[in-house]
Amino acid sequence: MSETVEPERRSAPLPSGEVGLLIARQVDPGHEEDFEKWAHGVLTAASAFPGHLGYGLFRPSSPGEPWCVVHRFRDAEAHALWDASAERAAWFRRADGHHREVDRRRLSGIESWFVPPGSAHVAPPPRWKMTVAAVLGIYPISLFAGAVVQPHLDSLPLLLRTGLVAVLFSGLMSYAVMPALTWALRKWLRPS
Repeated sequence: MSETVEPERRSAPLPSGEVGLLIARQVDPGHEEDFEKWAHGVLTAASAFPGHLGYGLFRPSSPGEPWCVVHRFRDAEAHALWDASAERAAWFRRADGHHREVDRRRLSGIESWFVPPGSAHVAPPPRWKMTVAAVLGIYPISLFAGAVVQPHLDSLPLLLRTGLVAVLFSGLMSYAVMPALTWALRKWLRPS
């Protein structure tokens, strides 16, 4: 028995900032290989659009759980371009009816730091808590950059110096500080 695949729900574009989509799709048993081929086709088609920053497809950790599809776009306009495209519509017309969207999260800005990878079912904490956590992460990096890194970069041109500090901030925040902070503050960010 095959059920009709509903088109993915559209989300209203935000004025600016990077957009991440986490989409959970339930796949009927025995149709995993067909779904994976279809999903790779959709993701590859999306990656050709201007402003598409990358994607991922995550298999379920246990049989029967949803697959997670991840898209990243430069901004809301880039997402809207893909969302309204004929290519996207054509891929959804090709769907075999053995998978359906069960959840969707649209993340922009710092929200993506607060949703565990591959977890489309977890909503981010309240914005004020995310702001407090981000300040707790930015403050020590700012101290470190100002006291230790900046003196070694003073001889470089302003644009290069600022670019290196931005790379340092982004890397430390995304890969070290925020993962550690969200783990340490997990009970406060998401009280049970």
